[in-house]
Amino acid sequence: MTVDVDRPDWRAAVLAPGATVEEAIRNLNSSNHQIVLVLTDGDELVGTITDGDIRRGLLKGVGLQEIVDSLMHTDPVVVTPADGRDAVLQLMEECQVHEVPVVGPGRRVVGLHTWSDFVRGDERPKLMVIMAGGEGHRLRPLTETCPKPLLPIAGRPMLEHIIERATTDGFCRFVLAIRYLGHMIEEYFGDGTRFGVEIDYLREDQPLGTAGALSLLDPVPVEPFVVSNGDVLTAIRYGEMLNYHCDQGALATMAVRLHEWHHQFGVVHTDGVEIMDFEEKPVDRSHVNAGVYVLEPEVLRLLAAGEVCDMPSLFSRLRERGERTVVYPLHESWLDVGRGDDYRSAEEVLGPIG
Repeated sequence: MTVDVDRPDWRAAVLAPGATVEEAIRNLNSSNHQIVLVLTDGDELVGTITDGDIRRGLLKGVGLQEIVDSLMHTDPVVVTPADGRDAVLQLMEECQVHEVPVVGPGRRVVGLHTWSDFVRGDERPKLMVIMAGGEGHRLRPLTETCPKPLLPIAGRPMLEHIIERATTDGFCRFVLAIRYLGHMIEEYFGDGTRFGVEIDYLREDQPLGTAGALSLLDPVPVEPFVVSNGDVLTAIRYGEMLNYHCDQGALATMAVRLHEWHHQFGVVHTDGVEIMDFEEKPVDRSHVNAGVYVLEPEVLRLLAAGEVCDMPSLFSRLRERGERTVVYPLHESWLDVGRGDDYRSAEEVLGPIG
């Protein structure tokens, strides 16, 4: 196999030494690669940072303005221009990597092999269930005559934006859980033909929560599937989250978003009446549920038909049974369009999403 050094697309994944974590995230989101190549001006490889490295770093509390050195692999997996197709593919499988730099003499990068160079198409069925039955109380009066998922953003329903985003990741089958003004959603989307996808419906007679509607799935999926709230706009790559879930060997995966809360006052730490320490307007950091999940089919056995159940409760049941549940840290843009202020700012967020 020879490397086409004139193909410039791999250069979108390049950053200079000393870049910040925030710059690496922007690079990942704009390049459509899952790896960042840290190169000198002479294209000498300093190190690599993968999408997974970033997500693990965020979980550990790495700051966005920190230099990427703490996340960077200085001795990464590489291949040479002379390595053949079978050797490269075998190395990717053994090392469980999807992108490998092609390095010549003097550690000079001349290209980048991606998994899609060797494996065309994804045979795994890609199903997404979207929870679109809520009444949108916090968005009234906008939702008095229009279901929240049909509220227009940039001229189209937010639900259409979610479906369109997923189709770019290879999802072609969707199931919409509907209830409140559900007939309007059915009339707009139909069977999905107009959008080039297949759409079915779960019709709730009563509110079943963000997980309960899954008990109505018939037939039951035979492969892991994605579940999304119908009011979450994000630049997440659903296919990558699905792959991440499968690699983790978990029964359920929850996308989470880092949330920072700045104290308005200085905090005093005490032990009884004794002052132990002071913190001037500290920042609390926590991970919040982002409303996107991946589930294995056997998870549905924990749901009784027609039972009201929210996703956090379903995850708690799995934990109580000793099952593996994991998080997928988001660094992509994300907005939960649940309130009037969120809805008014949605078009600004949609810029990098669409």
